[in-house]
Amino acid sequence: METSTTAANVKDTGTSVESFTKETYLKWYESMLLMRKFEEKAGQLYIQQKIRGFCHLYIGQEALVAGAISAIRPTDNLITAYRDHAHPIGMGMDPKYVMAELYGKETGCSKGKGGSMHMFDKELNFFGGHGIVGGQIPLGAGIAFADKYRGNDNVTLCYMGDGAVRQGAFHEAFNMAMFWKLPVIFIIENNNYAMGTAVERVSNVTNLNQLAEGFNMPNEQVDGMSCEEVHHSISRAADRARNGEGPTLLEMRTYRYKGHSMSDPAKYRSKDEVEEYKNLDPITAALNVILSKNYATKEEIEAIKKKVDQQVKDSIEFAENSDFPDPSELYKDVYVQEDYPFITD
Repeated sequence: METSTTAANVKDTGTSVESFTKETYLKWYESMLLMRKFEEKAGQLYIQQKIRGFCHLYIGQEALVAGAISAIRPTDNLITAYRDHAHPIGMGMDPKYVMAELYGKETGCSKGKGGSMHMFDKELNFFGGHGIVGGQIPLGAGIAFADKYRGNDNVTLCYMGDGAVRQGAFHEAFNMAMFWKLPVIFIIENNNYAMGTAVERVSNVTNLNQLAEGFNMPNEQVDGMSCEEVHHSISRAADRARNGEGPTLLEMRTYRYKGHSMSDPAKYRSKDEVEEYKNLDPITAALNVILSKNYATKEEIEAIKKKVDQQVKDSIEFAENSDFPDPSELYKDVYVQEDYPFITD
């Protein structure tokens, strides 16, 4: 049996719930509940073979998105790896376009060509969804470089898994990001396992935020099961980036309740470990604050649940009723746009 970082390592830094409004808590709760219900249904549909290929669920990690989105601007950018269904939903994409993409339908956000690992939305400044481990890290730095070059004050959030930090591109991107003081926030979604291998079995450095020290990059270790902690850490890092102080590395300590992918039975960890983390569930935590502060009645909470359930149901119906892409789509969006003005002699 592999050992892992325990839930005791997710530290309570004493962030006060008084820092946030009723509207923020209700937004967090509804957003995370939608992510959770969507992912649960996606898992069921995968078993039914409605969804094919790879499928990596975000169940348990929802606070990493909800807490971050509340701390940034709509003009900011976000890029992530292949566990990417929740991020566009948290940014405001209608879940029906995510579901249609999972189904491989032409109405999906990537026209049915990307599937589970390649969600995109130009209007939301969501740059994917990338299937190559660590491949999005230098891309995130590049997006931030473009914003600095243009002279605006946008910030890029670049998510990655704990396994991706073993890639050479991670260190190369960090070197350039610090040298050029790029406005990028690197976020490690440390859910304790790179696929099925615990962090402490592959590295002498288990506090992954320390990997930034070799580049003199500001860094923090964050309770990723807490929307409050995620929000505050992103807000601090975004302020530094907008002020021209460069990048930050945030190690978000989180946990996935399911296996690495739908094909992973997760036998490398104990049931007790999973249950220990479920006691820190971010959706339950947000709901507890809402109820304790009388931000919503039980009837209003039930209304939110029904709304979310209907959204998920509608997304499935939308995907089921959409068409698969025409075979001719294989030759589109590959190299250049069709009306690109080639210069010829």
